[in-house]
Amino acid sequence: MKVRLINFSKNPEKTVAQSARLCYSSKSIQEIAESFDMDKQTKLIEKIMKLGHYSVLEHICFTFGIENISRTCSHQLVRHRIASFSQRSQRYVKVGKEQQYVIPKKIQDDKSLILKFKNLTTKSYNLYQEMLEKGIPAEDARYILPQAISTSIIFTANARELNHFFRLRCCNRAQWEIRELAIEMLRLVKKEAPTIFKDAGPPCVIGPCPEGEMSCGHPWRKNNPLNK
Repeated sequence: MKVRLINFSKNPEKTVAQSARLCYSSKSIQEIAESFDMDKQTKLIEKIMKLGHYSVLEHICFTFGIENISRTCSHQLVRHRIASFSQRSQRYVKVGKEQQYVIPKKIQDDKSLILKFKNLTTKSYNLYQEMLEKGIPAEDARYILPQAISTSIIFTANARELNHFFRLRCCNRAQWEIRELAIEMLRLVKKEAPTIFKDAGPPCVIGPCPEGEMSCGHPWRKNNPLNK
């Protein structure tokens, strides 16, 4: 898996703070910008986050370049509605001879299963190639490809949606691949907007786990993977 932050809103925390200030000020937008107190920016953002004034977070966006994740993972990712996605097409882009697959660690650790896994993915790939050679369109031949096949996607979301995404996908009970993706994305955005994403992550970062008896028993505030 390879995750990069390829673009983001200029001065993200300043934009959020000025947007929040506008909601409670009679000054013009220009006056707010000219008189803005950078020393109070952090406190203002912390205040609006505490009050749940999340709408101002929608003014800033982050774009990620994501490679070598499985189709299984990308199918979970695109379920997040308030975001934009551009994924490599299996209809127009034929699978290459060096196509990679994502293999879960638990399967890799089982010697008998890993052999069966590799044999089956090889068979599906060979049949895919045979269909292409016989003139079957790639959009139809792709039906034989497994969900383990890797893909690339560009993902853009505003800070409000990202915080929601991190609440769901950084949780220890989330599927392992999208959890690894979410944690790496959080690591990247925290560098650019540390106050906005200060308490980002699963609910147990700041409070009790909402999963009840289904809780993993390992709250982030004690076992934060970002600190490793």
